[in-house]
Amino acid sequence: MSANTEGGRKRSWFSILTMTFLCLLWTVPTLGLLVSSFRPRIDIERNGWWTALFNFFDTTWTTSNYSNVLTQKDMAGSFVNSIVVAVPATILPIMFAAFAAYAFTFMSFRGKDVLFVLIVALMVVPIQAAFVPLLTLLGPDGLDINGEYLAVWILHTGFGMPLAIYTIRNYMSTLPRTVIESAKIDGATHFQTFWRLIVPMSVPVLAAFAILQFLWVWNDLLIALLFLGSGDKSTVIVNLASLLGTQGQGAELLTAGAFISMLVPLLVFFGLQRYFVRGLTAGAVKG
Repeated sequence: MSANTEGGRKRSWFSILTMTFLCLLWTVPTLGLLVSSFRPRIDIERNGWWTALFNFFDTTWTTSNYSNVLTQKDMAGSFVNSIVVAVPATILPIMFAAFAAYAFTFMSFRGKDVLFVLIVALMVVPIQAAFVPLLTLLGPDGLDINGEYLAVWILHTGFGMPLAIYTIRNYMSTLPRTVIESAKIDGATHFQTFWRLIVPMSVPVLAAFAILQFLWVWNDLLIALLFLGSGDKSTVIVNLASLLGTQGQGAELLTAGAFISMLVPLLVFFGLQRYFVRGLTAGAVKG
C-alpha cells in the first residue's frame, strides 16, 4: 500500500509503520531509564518502571538520584576529563583519515588498492585483541605513557581510522573530478587542493563521522578504564560505573547519571545533525 507525495514519489505505508515500530522499540528502554531515574531505590526493586506510569499519581517521585550524582566526588572533574579525551580523539582520526582518503581518491601510487583493502579489513579485528600488546607498548616497559591522555588519544585515533578512511573516501569519490583537474591546470598543489576545495566540499561527511566518533569516545568505558584508570583523570563513564557497588547498590544513581552524561553528546548531535544523514548517505551510491 502506498501513497503519492508532493514530489510524485510513492511512499510506502509499510515502511512508515516499520520505522515507527523500530523507533518505539528503541525509545521504550530509554523511557524506562528516565522513569527509573526519578524513583527511589526501594520502589525500583519492588516493581517495574511501567507500573509507575500506570499509577502516576500514586507513585513516589524524587530528584534525589540526580542531586546525589551531581554531589559525588570529582563528578565535575570527570566531565572535564571526558571533554579533554573526546575532543582530540575526535579531531585527530578525522584529520588523518581525511588526508588518507584524499590520497586514496585523487592520487595514484603503487599498491593503493591493496593498502586500502588492508585498512578496511582492520574494521573486523576486535579492539580487545590488541589490548594486551598495547598495555605492554604504552606501559612502563614501553613508551611509559599509560595513564596519560596521550595514550587514550593514540588508541582512539588508531581504532577509529579504518572506518573513518572508508567513509570519507567513499564520500570523496562522489565529488566532481573536474574541479580537481581545474585546480591542477591552475597549478594548485595537492595541499592547496585538499584544504581549499576538498575539505569545504567534504564538510557533511566530516561532521557526520565527528558525531559517531565523539559518541563512541564519550561512551567508552573499557579503554578509559584500562589506559586512564579510575583516578584523577577518570572520565564520566568510568566515574558513573564506580557508583555501582559490588552488591548492586547505587543502581538508582546509574539511571540518573546516564541522563546527565547524555547532555554533551546531545548538544554535539543536535549541533551537527543537519550533516548527519547527508554525510553518511552521499557516499553510499555513486553516479
